[in-house]
Amino acid sequence: MYIPKHFEEPSIDVLQTLIRDYPLATLIALSADGINANHIPLHLTDDGSPYGTLRGHIARSNPLWTDFDPQTEVLAVFQTENAYISPSWYESKQQTGKVVPTWNYAAVHAYGSLRTIDDSVWIRRQLEAMTQAFEAGFPEPWFVSDAPADFTERLITQIIGIEISVSRLQGKWKVSQNQPPENQNSVIKALRESGQPAMANLVADAAKP
Repeated sequence: MYIPKHFEEPSIDVLQTLIRDYPLATLIALSADGINANHIPLHLTDDGSPYGTLRGHIARSNPLWTDFDPQTEVLAVFQTENAYISPSWYESKQQTGKVVPTWNYAAVHAYGSLRTIDDSVWIRRQLEAMTQAFEAGFPEPWFVSDAPADFTERLITQIIGIEISVSRLQGKWKVSQNQPPENQNSVIKALRESGQPAMANLVADAAKP
């Protein structure tokens, strides 16, 4: 990923927070037919390693679990909301007119080795851990044990566990850091007025001294 210095996010904590807040990954692997991409929610677990481990599952019918190169890293891409930035939002447009459109976004690239796990006990534990994490904010969280046991056991036979030991993380926060303060402030205001508070908050956080 091309990352100009002013858009680089070096904090591992910040990168891991994005992964936890936006867990739907684009998982890219090398298959016999070339590059293969799947969209899979991945649960980041703290296993004592520097970057953590990503765990999830895929359908047994998905060829990914048998058709990937174990010697080649896979890439999981995580991304927040994104937003078109109109040049008319910049305060400096009124002064010089030297402004152009752009697109704001934040993304994390997680690299590592992929392992597939065909073990019903492991898969159940992964489902329980992922569900507990994703249901935590609900007033009445759902648990795997809420479903009939025979129903759950049958579904578990139809999926395969996957695990990625993360070896490196890259983060790019392209959120108007290259703009002067007056433009950052006007972009924040325009984003809030256009119903995009999440991106407005990202720009505001990046603008803090």
